[in-house]
Amino acid sequence: MSPGSFVARRLLLGAAQTAAVVLLVFALTEALPGDAAVALAGDQPDPARIAALREALELDRPAHERLADWAAGLLHGDLGTSLTSGRPVTRYLADGFGPTLLLAGLTLALLVPLGFGLGVLAARRAGGALDRLISSVSLAVYAVPEFALGVLLVTVFALRLAWLPPTAVGYGTDLLGHPAALVLPVLVLLARPVCSLSRLVRAGMVDALAAPYTAHARRYGVPERRILWWHALPGAAAPAVQQLARTADWLLCGVVVVEALFVIPGLGTVLLNAVAERDVPVVQGLAVVFGVVTVVLNLGADLVAHRLTPRAGAAA
Repeated sequence: MSPGSFVARRLLLGAAQTAAVVLLVFALTEALPGDAAVALAGDQPDPARIAALREALELDRPAHERLADWAAGLLHGDLGTSLTSGRPVTRYLADGFGPTLLLAGLTLALLVPLGFGLGVLAARRAGGALDRLISSVSLAVYAVPEFALGVLLVTVFALRLAWLPPTAVGYGTDLLGHPAALVLPVLVLLARPVCSLSRLVRAGMVDALAAPYTAHARRYGVPERRILWWHALPGAAAPAVQQLARTADWLLCGVVVVEALFVIPGLGTVLLNAVAERDVPVVQGLAVVFGVVTVVLNLGADLVAHRLTPRAGAAA
C-alpha cells in the first residue's frame, strides 16, 4: 500500500470513528438514570416542578431532534450549554484543560527519556543482572494500583517527612506556580507508563539487535553506539510510539483517580462533577472531546509507526 493510500485510509477510518463516538456518547447519556431536572428539583422533588424544569431545559423534546441539534452545534464548535449553571461547555473545558495539560506534559516529558533509556539499557545487558533488576522492578511497580501508590507516597513524603504538600488544595489552577504540589501526582502518573514503555522498548531492541541488518552493519565496522541508536532503535520504536499515544490519550482525557486523590481541578474532576449533577451537555461535550483526542492520537501514532516500519503498513 502506498503512503498516500495508507494516509487516506486512516483519515477515513478516523472520520468514521469520530461519527461513531458522537452517536455512542448521545446514546449512553440518554440511558443514564435521572436527568438534570431531577437533580435541580432538590431532595423532595415535586412532579409538577420536574415537568416544568424539563420543559424549560428542553428535555421533553424527542431524542432524535436533540441529537440533530447537538450534532449540528458540534460541527460549528458549539459543545452546548450546562443545564445547571448556564455556562458554555467550552468554559468547563477551558477551566479543567490547564491542570490536565500540565500534568500530561510533565509526565510525557519525563516518560520518553526514562522509558526509552531504561529499555535500551536493559536490552544492551539482556540476560544480565542489570536487565533482570530493571525487569523485576518494572513488574513490581506496574502491579501497584495508582490509588495505592498515591496513598503510599502521600503517607511517606507528605505526612511522615513533610517534604511535599499532600494535595493541591488552595492552589486552584495555578499549579505551575507551586511546583511542589505537582511532584507526587506526576510520580504516580509516571510509574506504570515507564514500566510498560521500557519493557516494549527492551523487547523491540533485543529483536532489532539480533536482526540480520544489525549484524551486517557490524561486519562493515559500524560503531556499536551508532548501531544501537541509528539502526536498532528506529526499528524497535514503532510499538513504543503507539504505547506513547495511548498514554498521552489516557493523560489528556482526565486521570480521574489521580485528580481526585490530589484534589486537582482537571478534566477528570470536571467530568465527575457533571455526572454527579446529571449535567448531560457537559458530560456529552467532554466525552466527545475525549473520543476525538483518542482518534487523533491513535491516527498520529499509526502514521508515525508506518513511517518507521513501512512494511507493516503495506501488510495492512
